[in-house]
Amino acid sequence: MSNKIPVLKGKEVVRALEKAGFVVKRTTGSHVILKNNSTSKIAIVPTHGSKDIKRGTMFSIIRQTGLSIEAFIELI
Repeated sequence: MSNKIPVLKGKEVVRALEKAGFVVKRTTGSHVILKNNSTSKIAIVPTHGSKDIKRGTMFSIIRQTGLSIEAFIELI
């Protein structure tokens, strides 16, 4: 299952979540906080420059959004 989880940069994840209806609420340090107003879900995405987000962190972000892995991959 973890092999299906993509490894992306933080800005790519933010763009994908914006397609899913999430809106950037604020940026705190090197983390972007997004909220989906229709579902009240909140996701926190690290944007540490050009570093890739590790698989475990990606799994956590996807879980926070309430999306399935397949639905998230379609947004990329």
